[in-house]
Amino acid sequence: MPDQQHTRRADLVDLLTRAQRAFVRDLGAALEEEGATVDQWRVLRALAAEERSMGELAAALEIPHPTLTRIVDGLVDSALLYRTQSGEDRRKVSVHVSDLGHARLDRLEALAVAHERSLAGRLGPDTVTGLGDLLRDLL
Repeated sequence: MPDQQHTRRADLVDLLTRAQRAFVRDLGAALEEEGATVDQWRVLRALAAEERSMGELAAALEIPHPTLTRIVDGLVDSALLYRTQSGEDRRKVSVHVSDLGHARLDRLEALAVAHERSLAGRLGPDTVTGLGDLLRDLL
């Protein structure tokens, strides 16, 4: 019979995984109104905060490099992002948000805020704030 502490840890991992998937699924449905995915929104948000290389972006978002390349390629094709090569190291490519990308991000942020408000309406704003604080402490 497994010990209770081991089972509790496994339960926590399972609960966090299931909660993350449900949240992403629900947020994804909301972002679909703008024809965007959660990962596209995350990429736009990260790049709006600061210019990054593809490697830095992959590490910051914890997205595998091939997946990130596919996401960025789609956003570049849609004129939401653009790439520039470093003048110092031509192998280093930085990614930037275009004006069109900033406008799209503003609309996506509004949908994400509405989604979080809906969650706060169901769970209570203090619970959502506390959950955010707990998760930041885990990271």
